[in-house]
Amino acid sequence: MLLLSAFALDLGYSYVYSKSTTRNKVENVINSTGKKFDVIMMGSSRANNHFVAELFVDRGYKAFNYGISGSKLQETALLLELMMANDFEIKNLILEVDLNINSDTYSFGNQAKYMPFITTNSLISNYYQDKLLDYNIVVYAPFYRYIKYEPQIGFREMVFSLMKRPSNSLLNYGLYPLINEGKNMSHDLTDKAPKRNLSYELIKKICKENDIRLIVVTTPLCENTKGMDYFSKINSIYPEILNYENCVVEDKYFSSCGHLNYEGAKMLTSKIINDFF
Repeated sequence: MLLLSAFALDLGYSYVYSKSTTRNKVENVINSTGKKFDVIMMGSSRANNHFVAELFVDRGYKAFNYGISGSKLQETALLLELMMANDFEIKNLILEVDLNINSDTYSFGNQAKYMPFITTNSLISNYYQDKLLDYNIVVYAPFYRYIKYEPQIGFREMVFSLMKRPSNSLLNYGLYPLINEGKNMSHDLTDKAPKRNLSYELIKKICKENDIRLIVVTTPLCENTKGMDYFSKINSIYPEILNYENCVVEDKYFSSCGHLNYEGAKMLTSKIINDFF
């Protein structure tokens, strides 16, 4: 009875997620096909909070911010692969690469968003085959993945998906704007050391193969940051990454030292638009 219940729950949860498009950006991509964009933005929270896609839309571009807070480049690369597999047409990709290039690890919370599809989507299954230590258990043990990743894809999230209750992750053309000003205004990068990143190199390869113009940028940190030579170290490894970490400097444009508020985000996005579009 326990085994039958696990199979039934696994099938039920998976079916709900296979029909959901309004809860997060990952399932929105997986359950969509044939979208066309002039510009998309990808990366971590420093993309999710920093790139104002609406400024592109106001200029006549079809644009969306697919940045995801907490995402590592490992999850970003997979999301881009899924877009290509689902026949997305993308002309320009603005990719945030700065603090997330420090390591080629994963984000547990964002990895979880792919798990409902690991048994039905061969691309996701193949991607994680050598990345999950418990891959065989995740794939073959019924309902195990929903227990392991319960906070992200457990009962509460499944019910909200079943109810088609939208989240705010898809509002504002994907931007999650920050409105407060000047909290926790210090940061220390002295213990960070950028290195070659396989996930970033996979993103470059995907863009080249699909004729996507790739614009790779760093994004601002507040002036009271130690170890700002971290960004020049990035360029010593990847000279194509463009430095925007100093294009917004006043504390009033920051929500925290590592994240711009909405006014600062508009300044950064306007600068990128003027430089490239």
